[in-house]
This record gives sequence, C-alpha cells and structure tokens, in this order.
Amino acid sequence: MSFVLHVDGERWRAAHDRFVAEYPAVVPVVKGNGYGFGRDLLCAEAGRLGVPMVAIGAYAELPSALAAFGGDVLVMEPYRAAVHADLPDLANRRVVHTVTTESDLASLRGELAETRVVVEGLTSMNRYGTPVADVAELAGLADAVGVTLHLPLGTGHVEEISRFIAAVPGVRTWYVSHVSGAELSALATRFPEHEFRPRIGTDLWYADKGSYEVRAHVLDVRPVTKGTRVGYRQRAVAAGHLVVVSGGTSHGVAMESPSSAATARSRAIAVTEGVLEAAHRVRSPFTVSGVMPRFAEPPHMQCSLLVLPAGATPPRIGDEVTVRMRLTTTTPDAVVVS
Repeated sequence: MSFVLHVDGERWRAAHDRFVAEYPAVVPVVKGNGYGFGRDLLCAEAGRLGVPMVAIGAYAELPSALAAFGGDVLVMEPYRAAVHADLPDLANRRVVHTVTTESDLASLRGELAETRVVVEGLTSMNRYGTPVADVAELAGLADAVGVTLHLPLGTGHVEEISRFIAAVPGVRTWYVSHVSGAELSALATRFPEHEFRPRIGTDLWYADKGSYEVRAHVLDVRPVTKGTRVGYRQRAVAAGHLVVVSGGTSHGVAMESPSSAATARSRAIAVTEGVLEAAHRVRSPFTVSGVMPRFAEPPHMQCSLLVLPAGATPPRIGDEVTVRMRLTTTTPDAVVVS
C-alpha cells in the first residue's frame, strides 16, 4: 500500500523562482515535517534557489539541516542552557542562534566565544522573547547580527515593528515572520537604511497549490447491503460499496490540528462536524469516483474504510484516488517529484 505526495517538479520550482524574485531577502523556513515535502527536499530546493540562509524550527532539526543545506542555518527555537547546552552542533560556524536572556547568552558563548546570535523581541504574539525595553542592551552584549520578531497572523504590524526599531537603533538587520509584502514595502520606505528579511515557509512552499497532490491506492472494493457491519467497531453501513484505501492515522489522515473557530461561520461548521461525528457520518478527505465518501469508521493506522454510496461507480483495486489534506500534518510514504 502507498500514500504518496506527487509533485510536478517543474511547475513547483517555477513558483519558488517567482516567489524569490519577488522577495529576494527571503529566509525559507524548513521545519517540522517539511510542510509535507520533507525537510531534506526543502533544504535542497533552498540550495537550488541560491538563498544564503534557511530557518529551522528547533535544535532537533539542526543536524539534518546542516547536512542538507550548505549555507547558514537560523534556529528559531530560543537557546536554553537548561535544554540545549550539551548539543553537539552548537559551535558550528554556520549556525545562527536565537537568544532572549543574558544567562542563556553567557552559556552559549561559553561553548564558542564567536557564536553568531540574533535577539528575539517579545511581540504581541506573547510567546517568548525579550521585552522591547531590554532588546538594545541584550543585542549590544551579544553583538547580535540582527533582531528577530515573530508576529501574529494577519496584518497591522508596521507600527509594532517600528517601535522595536526605535528602541534598537544600532541594529540594521531584522528577521520578521508573518509580515505581508505590503508591510515589507512600507517598512523599507520608512527605514531605508535597514534590511528586512522575511522568514517564510507556507507561502513559499505552497506558492502553486496546483503543482502537487496526495494520492492513495485502492486496496479492496466490495459491494455491501444496508446494515452490513464492518470494521473494528462493527458499525452498520448504508448500501453501496466498501472501499479500502491506503492512508490512515500514521499518515495524518483525519488528524486535524485544533481550529480557532474565530468566526460565527467557523463555529457553526465546528458544531455541524461534531454532530456528524457523533452520528458516525464523517466525510473522508478521499475523492473516489467523483465523490468524497464517508468513513465507515475512524481511520486505521495505515488504511481507511470508506462507504461509497449506491449509484456511484466503484473504483478498481490498484486505482489511485486523490486526498485533500493539510500538508503540515501529512506524513506520506514517499514524495515523488516528476
């Protein structure tokens, strides 16, 4: 069985070329599951794009990033002496560390006096960072190569970034996350002597959403009558066909990240989905014979049981079906780049 992410390589890479042409200072983010493509593939793509630096999410990703990418690697996770002091790659000269406290800076510099660092400012994101009033002092102590700011999703960040710049007049390079193109243009106009380097993952790697798709194989097909019981939980199904496809919880099928449900519409959708789940009527992400059939029961680890309604043409064993999934929670068996 296989659950594969298929990529039209020429089209996918052309979108990246256009993106980097529009944002020449971009720092590609390569973290987590590599946005579904895998971190090694994205590091290789960053190398092809000719960018001097990539950003990774955590120190656990550092060894593979250093091996797969020949330029600088910015670690966005802040260095914490209590957690990271014994890691083997701290002294690598290609690593740029993120610091938020003087004590952690002292620990890091104990490993290598010339370690390059950026100071993270505590933004309205309120995750971690140094308060705006203290960034200048820490950046001076660290001889920081820049300041990094991780902003909330959305827009309206120019004034907040401007407050940090006013508080840290000596730093010219700023790494920013979740800042729009229009905001970058506004900042460049307001601060022409500064360099703004956007850290971007989602918009870069998914620049052409039509250049890739997840496909699963049909493993079995059989007709079922109304009331036939199937699966681990022996649930009764409607008349039609039972279709077994590759792809289950180990691949991220139906393993959605929490939703913010910030609007009335999104809350209504969440309530509706909850009612359908309670009634065992959850629609699957698989498209089979032009429809998205319901799960017969929750996905298994590596395959899923679907109920194709009566009247729909059943697929054949070995056919491929497409899967609509959020790639940041997808772990394919393979990534095939044509």
